[in-house]
Amino acid sequence: MAVNSGRTLAEALAKGPVLLDGGLSNQLEAQGCDLSDALWSARLLADAPEQVEAAHLAYLRAGAQVLITASYQATFEGFGRHGIGPERTGALLARSVELARRAAGAARRADPEREIWVAASVGPYGAMLADGSEYRGRYGLTVSELERFHRPRVAALAEAGPDVLALETVPDMDEAEAVVRVAEETGLPIWLSYSVAGGRTRAGQPLEEAFAVAAGREAVVAVGVNCCDPAEAEEAVRVAVEVTGKPAVVYPNSGEGWDAEGRGWTGASTFDPGRVRAWTGAGARLVGGCCRVGPDRIKELAGLLER
Repeated sequence: MAVNSGRTLAEALAKGPVLLDGGLSNQLEAQGCDLSDALWSARLLADAPEQVEAAHLAYLRAGAQVLITASYQATFEGFGRHGIGPERTGALLARSVELARRAAGAARRADPEREIWVAASVGPYGAMLADGSEYRGRYGLTVSELERFHRPRVAALAEAGPDVLALETVPDMDEAEAVVRVAEETGLPIWLSYSVAGGRTRAGQPLEEAFAVAAGREAVVAVGVNCCDPAEAEEAVRVAVEVTGKPAVVYPNSGEGWDAEGRGWTGASTFDPGRVRAWTGAGARLVGGCCRVGPDRIKELAGLLER
């Protein structure tokens, strides 16, 4: 249950917008963490968990109501390549939820009436490859093969007791179908969020078809987009709501581009917190930021949502 008076996230969304946090990796880098290896922020679950908790706290201080765990790139396969066995991997996945819970508990001690939810991040198969594949999709795997990949991690995260599973940065509808099926097995609420470009999934499928994966699925409490150009967000929200009738989730990145080969960001930020009114007007109820959107921007969003 959420670190609050007892409302579920779905109940909160029915009443109005709920504020997500921002990019975890950029906040960790701002704290001086080195994220240059293939495990990215997931490495810190083992090496520097206090840094992950501090990053969560930074977003809570900015006004975030939902914390997304540091498990986006945490997988049994990925940790296995670094000599970390299945038992330890399961413990690290559970730790990602625990660290968010601890940060939420600290915030609640300062404000006992505050509502905070913990979302366990389930990144796409391509994130484990650490080669930019999550921005392309179409890995050459079947839906069944993708289910087998996602199932152990989703089960471990669910056992740790998050409030919701965040199926995020999904590049194509085949993987969406696989990970939603697996997540439904847990009985937890789910949000499904695609990464999009040019009005389509990263794999090139029409958004109408992609969002239809979530239509009629009771466990899915929100559907939308993340880690996309902010300019893409409003139209994607409109389509998501139109196709599914569900609240939309939207947390674009800064607008900068990711260079997978050079492992760095290029271009200028185009994230404008003022766009949040257009997002909520189109049906967004879970709103925030993704890569390169830090606590300052989340604080601006919090101020706009309060008006």
